[in-house]
Amino acid sequence: MKKQIKFPVLNVKMISMDKIIPNDYNPNNVASVEMKLLKHSIEQDGYTQPIVVFYDKEKDIYVIVDGFHRYRCAKEYFKIKEIPATIIDKPIKDRMASTIRHNRARGEHKVSGMVNIVKDLVLLGWEDNEIAKHLGMSADEVLRLKQNSGISEIFKDKEFSKSWEVEINKTEIIK
Repeated sequence: MKKQIKFPVLNVKMISMDKIIPNDYNPNNVASVEMKLLKHSIEQDGYTQPIVVFYDKEKDIYVIVDGFHRYRCAKEYFKIKEIPATIIDKPIKDRMASTIRHNRARGEHKVSGMVNIVKDLVLLGWEDNEIAKHLGMSADEVLRLKQNSGISEIFKDKEFSKSWEVEINKTEIIK
């Protein structure tokens, strides 16, 4: 059975920069050289990709899921009043996973930030296999990031393997 693919990119809207805020969980960092290259790319080609946002109806703001650095260029370098965006409507854990998928598909991200994302997803109720599937990681990567979190709380409901015990055959010792 074929999975139905959505195309939010076909519904791009111009959104006021005053209504957009960064998320507070993105572990992605861009070095100044790459930031200059992004600025140059936008100067040369324009905005070829919209940012991805979630609309928070309660606060009447848009939270960035992907495209923070394009947003930053718009705000800091170009001082534009609106930016093209596509809107996705997902719960926070799915938005976090979307952010990481976008980051990982493009390149590098910081390990310390990934530790926090994995910890947050565990605390939000995701199992290791869900985290691995949705973030494109192996089970070992998830385990290593959990171990690096330094928080025993994320292991609290896990059953640890029983240690092995040596059985001594007393009749063998007597011989």
